[in-house]
Amino acid sequence: MIRGTSSVPDPGSPAPPLEVGGRRLSWRLDGPADAPVLVLVNGLTQYAELWTAHREALVEQGFRVATCDLFGQGRSDKPALFIDQDDQVAALQAIVEATGAPRVFVAGISFGGLIALRHAIAHADRLHGLVAMSTFATLSPQLLLLGSALLKGLALGGISYLQDLLLPMNLSDDWLGPRLGQLEAVKRAGLVGNDVFALQNLMESFVGFRTLSPDLGRIGCPTLILNGEHDFLTPRHLHDELRRGIPDSELVIVPRAYHAFTLEQPALTASLLGDFARDVLAGRWRATGRGGGRVAVAPETPEDTLLPFPAGFDHLRAIPVPA
Repeated sequence: MIRGTSSVPDPGSPAPPLEVGGRRLSWRLDGPADAPVLVLVNGLTQYAELWTAHREALVEQGFRVATCDLFGQGRSDKPALFIDQDDQVAALQAIVEATGAPRVFVAGISFGGLIALRHAIAHADRLHGLVAMSTFATLSPQLLLLGSALLKGLALGGISYLQDLLLPMNLSDDWLGPRLGQLEAVKRAGLVGNDVFALQNLMESFVGFRTLSPDLGRIGCPTLILNGEHDFLTPRHLHDELRRGIPDSELVIVPRAYHAFTLEQPALTASLLGDFARDVLAGRWRATGRGGGRVAVAPETPEDTLLPFPAGFDHLRAIPVPA
């Protein structure tokens, strides 16, 4: 059962919490009431405030933006047990319904990308488009072993130790270097938004994971797939599986980017999301050759445009650049 506010919140106001399956779900909605809606979905250890720069940029571009904390995150309820991925898909659908829009764009990163994929398979009729970032449909052997090691690290060392493992896996030297003296503050902010047992429950929701690959063909909406050039956790072949499985998709490789490129490059991310949504709504997605399994390279600044991946090179190996 879903209960919550009976009307869509005013632009810029935090929304009253929703109740989904007897649990409290925190969310907010910003931007003009009649604007196209984008719903942004957190990664595993993230919380809604990390989308602040993206939200502000997208609202400035003329969009309405919904952000939320999934169960076990941020200001939402954090059950220590009995929360699985189906519950998170139901939470995301509750947010989509609560926006009041007949169709929305959904964009999710990492764990949030997986939930967004599952939501798109189940609720394709509610989507203008999907953006899957740093995510996967198949739990590869490498990813399974990495996830098991991270879960063990959480159990033995707590959230702080898990953060110590995740920071260098997710972020580049260029981002980490200038912030080495501030990382303890970054970690404390993460501690506020997470609970060790709820986070353990979130990570254990991968136990018995069933590949989504056979169901990807049910995603009938335009789909933008974003993968960092140097993504260590979810490398390019996992994103190429999404490209090959989702009929109307495009894989865009983000240069110099790592797994958590949304944190490192919020302006570029917001530009890519906004351009995708505008192209879909204006009918340019197919008219300009986007979709259809195309592979492209993102610009390094928001002011530039996408480039088709150079012919004659293997997009699973590297991005060719002049010496």
